This record gives sequence, structure tokens and C-alpha cells, in this order.
Amino acid sequence: MRTETDRKKRFGLEQQKIAYLFIFPPLILFAIFMVIPTLMAFYLSLTNYNVIQIPKFIGFKNFANIFQDPYFMVALRNTFFYAICYVPLGLIVSLGSAILLNRKKPGTKLFRTCFYLPVLSSSIATATIWLWLFNPQYGLINRMLSWFGISGPAWLADSDWAMMAIIIMSVWAGFGGNMMIYLAGLQGIPDYLYEAATLDGATRFQMFRYITIPALTSTTFLVSTMLCIGAFQMFDQAYLLTQGGPGNATVTVVYYIYNTAFGSLNMGYASALSVILFAIILIFSLLNMKVNQNGIEY
Repeated sequence: MRTETDRKKRFGLEQQKIAYLFIFPPLILFAIFMVIPTLMAFYLSLTNYNVIQIPKFIGFKNFANIFQDPYFMVALRNTFFYAICYVPLGLIVSLGSAILLNRKKPGTKLFRTCFYLPVLSSSIATATIWLWLFNPQYGLINRMLSWFGISGPAWLADSDWAMMAIIIMSVWAGFGGNMMIYLAGLQGIPDYLYEAATLDGATRFQMFRYITIPALTSTTFLVSTMLCIGAFQMFDQAYLLTQGGPGNATVTVVYYIYNTAFGSLNMGYASALSVILFAIILIFSLLNMKVNQNGIEY
């Protein structure tokens, strides 16, 4: 006769089997569309492959050529500039919007929805809007600047302003999703912390500095990591707005990989560039984890 313990063990095993049954299809898809392509990229990075011919193994020659490639250095410099500007701006705008909308006031939900809508829009629709906004002759931005007697730049046609224009568009298009993450983090902070600080005579800035910021450490780590990865993988904006111009001012690493792979059909070299990009993103993610590992959890 089976004991109660045996029945519980059998029930647990049956639950595990059902769980594995549900997990198996996503794992298969993950392996097909993520693991296998990644392994193939590592393999092709060691070959000379132009799609037409059979890959020819050449060892680490592609990697040696990368550090002598002036175009890659230009793309890497542009990508770092984009990341240095985009990540802090994305954090500030997302956190600021979340704090403003973390209130129980009429219209708050409407503003949350409006701020989140750009995240749902396609890249082509977003780029079309900003192409008009950045137009030097009849664009809204330059027209608004003219009201204050400022002559606006050519934006996308000016090598000094093209990347900044892309940064502005990227922050606008993506801050809504990060705002929602920050909102969830803010609503998870216990109210008694602020009540106690108020009784002790703390100002709003002190509460923000010593309660809100530490409590949002894990949230900031998540958002900043996603922003870093998105910054180094930036492609759509440069492709749709400037096609890498003017004068290679907006060529990023991913854009250069795209041109190398599908423009020059040099898949082996493009795969090596992808591996380097993977290493850069991994290093920055680990550094970000190190910076945020001493955060306070509640």
C-alpha cells in the first residue's frame, strides 16, 4: 500500500513532466534561432566566406584585419559616442517621467499611455515623423528655434549634428518602455520609508537621494543594461534616417556589419565583426553589473 509520501513524490514527478512538456517547444525554437546561428557566426568568423563559395578556413586572419580597418574604427567611435550620450539620457528621461507619473492624479494613466505609444510604433513610422521634424527648411524643430531667433542646423545633412539627431529620436522612441519598468520599481518602494523620512524633516531631494535611488538599484541595472545593449546594436535609425552619412558620421558597428555582409558579401569578416561586438557588449554588461552590485534591496 502506497504511503502519502509516495503519492506526493509521484505527483511531483508528473508535474515536472508536464513542466518539461511546456518548456520543450520554446527551447527548440531558442536553439534553432539563437544558439545555432550564434555558433555558426563563431565558425564563419574563422573562414573566408562570400555566400557563393564554400567557406575556407583561415584561422584568426579576419580578427587581425579588424584592428587595421579604418572604417571599423570610425564605426566603433561613432557607436561609443552614441552609447555615451544615449544611455545617460535614456536613464534620466525614463526615471524623470516615471517619477512625474507615479502619482494618483487625474490624467496620469492617459499620459502613461501616450508616453508608451512610441514604443509600439514601427521604426519606419517613427523615422518618417522625425525626417519631417528634422527637415532644415520646413521642419517643426527649426521652425520653433526660429521663434527665438536661432537658426537651426541642417540636422541629418550636417555631419556635426546627424548623430545627435539620431540620439534625440532614439531617446524619444524608447523611453516609454523603460519608464514603465521604473514605474514598477517606484511602486515597489514601501511608503513607510518616505513617511519616516518626512517625520525626520528630510527634503524631497534627500528622499530621492537616500531612498529612491538606492531602492531602484536593481531596476537601474536592468534598464541601463538594456540601454547599453540597444546602443551598441543601433541600426534602424542610422539606416532609415541617414544611411550612415553624411561622411560616415552615423555609421555604427552594426551598420558596418550589415554593409560588409550584404553589400560586399564578405560573410566571414562580418561574422568576425559580430564576435567583436558581442565581446564589447559582454564587457560593458559585466562592468555595469559591477557598478550596480552594491545596491540596496527592500
